[in-house]
This record gives sequence, structure tokens and C-alpha cells, in this order.
Amino acid sequence: MLTKDELLKIEILQEICEKKENIKLKLNWDMLHNRKEKESLDYLQYTNGELIAYLGIYHFGNKAEICGMVHPDYRRQGIFSKLLNKAIKATVSAGYKKILLNAPAHSTSARGLIQRLSCSYDMTEYQMKWTPIPLTKSDVITIRHSITEIDFNLEVELDVLCFGFSEKEAQEYNYRLREEEGHNFYIIVREDKAVGKIRVAYQDGEAWIYGFAIYPSSQGHGYGRKALMNIVNQEYTKGYDVYLEVEAKNDHALRLYKSCGFEVMQAQDYYLWN
Repeated sequence: MLTKDELLKIEILQEICEKKENIKLKLNWDMLHNRKEKESLDYLQYTNGELIAYLGIYHFGNKAEICGMVHPDYRRQGIFSKLLNKAIKATVSAGYKKILLNAPAHSTSARGLIQRLSCSYDMTEYQMKWTPIPLTKSDVITIRHSITEIDFNLEVELDVLCFGFSEKEAQEYNYRLREEEGHNFYIIVREDKAVGKIRVAYQDGEAWIYGFAIYPSSQGHGYGRKALMNIVNQEYTKGYDVYLEVEAKNDHALRLYKSCGFEVMQAQDYYLWN
């Protein structure tokens, strides 16, 4: 669990690092604010009371993502490598099937570090922001809050079918999400039948769309597009800026999001730890 002082110092260090290279680090602040007391997922290094390096581990079902940063004045001293070695050992011990290192696509310092590590390129993820355009609300598709145990099991099933989770992994992942603050969980419905799910996470006036999935048997009918338009309208009307993330190789989703008014804001590269 991170203290308020630690969170503030991480935020200050993030601003310094981002300004240095004109990049955006993906530190998953919604997760940082919801760390549990007994979790050892954060590695901080200080010099004379100043936070000079930070590395965080983020669990997503059967995979773990790692992202970190070092103050520009303290780089090339092996600090990040030491923190990374500790994090890798902890993650391997936890039994995760996939360990990914995350870095801004245009960070020259990250690229130099990655080249020296035992890892290989896995994918690029786009973070996209919605630019307000007229969107027609669909009456064919409705979105309601996920409330019941049946709804929860439906979300678990969709994570298995659409995101490659095992049932146990999906259950644990969804239980953990339920324990965190700042999330709304929705079921996508057509004619009283559940056809998908979507989750919205809130942070600093932003609404981030995650876990967007339609049952394979219901895909190809435009339900996803209609659900997306409805949720975007809903969140924008509340006063939020709306964001989402998508893998660059997912051409279908990328075209869908762009056609609904989303524009690529930044890119994050992921590297598989070998």
C-alpha cells in the first residue's frame, strides 16, 4: 500500500521524467491508488530524501506488466536494473505466465535500456482520446449496471472467451477489480439478452474504457459500435474526457474507435521478458 506522501513523490518524479523526453508514462494510477497493505508491488529508491527511481508491477489476470522510471540526473548508474531484477524475481515467484515491460514508444532512454535486457518486442498499444463529434444514441443496445452474481459470472465468462483468461484467473481478476474504488461495471444488452460487457475507470476528470467485450456469437452485428456510442455519450454528458486503449495490431477495433471519434494520443511499447 502506497502512502499519500509516496504517491505525491511518484507523481513529481513522473512529471520530471515526462518533461525530459516529452513522453507519457503509463503508471496505471487507478491501480496505484488501490494497492493493498500486504502487496509488494512497488519499488522506490531515495537519495537524501528525494525519490529518484520508481518501478511498479501491475497484475492483469495471467500476466504482469512492469513500468518504471529513473530521475534524469541519476540514470546510467544501474539503479533501474536493480529494481527490475527484484521485480522480476517477485513476479516469477508469483507464477505469472507472461511478464511484459512497458515503455513509451518514443522514449530513447527506455529503448536503450530494453536493448540491454533479455526481452523481445511483443506489441504496441495505443491510448486514444475521444474528440467530441455527434453520436447517435442507439435504442437497439442498452447498457445497465452489473449487479448480480449472474452478471459477475457473465463478465468472467467473457474474459475467458475474449481475452484468453482461464476461469480461475478471470474470477480472481474480477474480484480484485470489485475491491477497487473508481470503477463502474456495465452489461451490454440487446432485447433483454446480455451480449457483452464494458468497464469504466475514473481518475482526475477522465473516464477510461476497459474490458470491452462482445460474445463471439453476437459479434458482427454492430452491437459493439452501438454500445461504444452509448457509453461515450453517457460519460461525456457527465463531464468526463473519454479515453480507451487498444492494441495496434487489432485493426478492426482501431477502425471502430477512429470512426467513433477517438484519436491516437500516444503509444506504449510492450516487451516480453524471456
